[in-house]
Amino acid sequence: MSAILETRGLCKSFGGFAVTQNLNLSLARGARHALIGPNGAGKTTLINQLTGVLRPSGGSVWLDGVEITRMAPNERVSRGLSRTFQINSLFPQLTPLESVTNVICERERARLNLVQRRFFRLSRRRAEIEEAYALLEQLNLAQNCLTETRALAYGKQRLLEMALALAARPRVLLLDEPAAGVPEGESDELFDVLGALSKDISILLIEHDMSLVFRFADRITVLVNGAELVTGTPAEIADDPRVREIYLGKRY
Repeated sequence: MSAILETRGLCKSFGGFAVTQNLNLSLARGARHALIGPNGAGKTTLINQLTGVLRPSGGSVWLDGVEITRMAPNERVSRGLSRTFQINSLFPQLTPLESVTNVICERERARLNLVQRRFFRLSRRRAEIEEAYALLEQLNLAQNCLTETRALAYGKQRLLEMALALAARPRVLLLDEPAAGVPEGESDELFDVLGALSKDISILLIEHDMSLVFRFADRITVLVNGAELVTGTPAEIADDPRVREIYLGKRY
C-alpha cells in the first residue's frame, strides 16, 4: 500500500540534545500503526512535529504526497490530519453535542468566503447538529450527548476527544495514548470503537498498554532515543530480542 503520511530524515534537537534522529516513518493507507518505546524515546515529540506544533530541525513531513513541513497546524487539519492529546483538551462546560457541533461548523465555515461566514449561525445548522449526533452515536456517546463534559466518566471524555478529532473528517488520525488513565473496562470500549472505524482513516497510535497495541495494530515501530529501532508486524516485534530486552521484557 502507498503511504498516506511520511517523514523523511526527520530530526529534532533541543540545544545539543537530539530527540528525533533521522527518522523515516511511513504510514500506509488504512493502516493501524502503533508507535512504542521507552519513556523519553521521542514519541510525543514526533506527533508534535507531524501536526506542526513543533518545527523539525531537519528533514521533512509529507501528507498524501504533499510536503507539509512548514504548514501551520490548522492547515494540516484542513488537509486531513487530526490528533488527540495525551492529556484531555476539552470544554468542560459544554455538552458533547455542543462541542462536536462546533467543530463541524468550524470545518464547514472554513470553506466559506468572508461574506458567507458572517451569516453562518450555529443555531440554524440543523445538518451539522444531526451529523454531530450521528458521530456521537457511533462512538457510544449518544446517551451522554446533553451531559456537561465535566460530568462524564474519564473514559467517555477520551471518546469525546476522539469524536472531536473525527469531526474534522481526517484521513489520518494521530492518537497520543488514548487509553492513558482510563479504567480497564472503559479502555476496552474505546478500542472497540477504534477497531470499528473506517479503513478510509489511517491511524498512528502511541500506547503503553502492550495488550491493547498487539490487539489493535497491524504494524509497529519501536523508537529508542528518537531513532527507529525496528518496524514490523506484531509477531515480528514480539519475537525481536532487541525489543524484548529494551522494552517488552520476557512476557511476550
